[in-house]
Amino acid sequence: QVQLVESGGDLVQAGESLRLSCAVSGVHFSDYAFGWYRQGPEMGRELVAFVLKAGTTGYSDSVKGRFTVFRDFVRETVYLQMNTLQSGDTAVYFCNLGSDANHHYDSLNYWGQGTQVTVSS
Repeated sequence: QVQLVESGGDLVQAGESLRLSCAVSGVHFSDYAFGWYRQGPEMGRELVAFVLKAGTTGYSDSVKGRFTVFRDFVRETVYLQMNTLQSGDTAVYFCNLGSDANHHYDSLNYWGQGTQVTVSS
């Protein structure tokens, strides 16, 4: 079955960096797109970054220029490099399995368990 296992969340100071990892199993890694969502306190889940099968990436305006999403086909892992973290980035971050069959990112509703990122100012 599909498994997405996130890791790397931590408590950091504003301005610092973190790298989240999402280990993928149970699917043919190169056949899918992947996204990173986050859910802050009393907020809905928002898509912050995605990477399509061919490598095209996209970002929400709130993280553009600070976050980078990339994938390792050997390790079958998706990463989210987060730089210059701000208190507004505090959230649980979720890895998501997706499709780009319609030339944009669509969630297939497979999720990891989430990893907590807390940024203190």
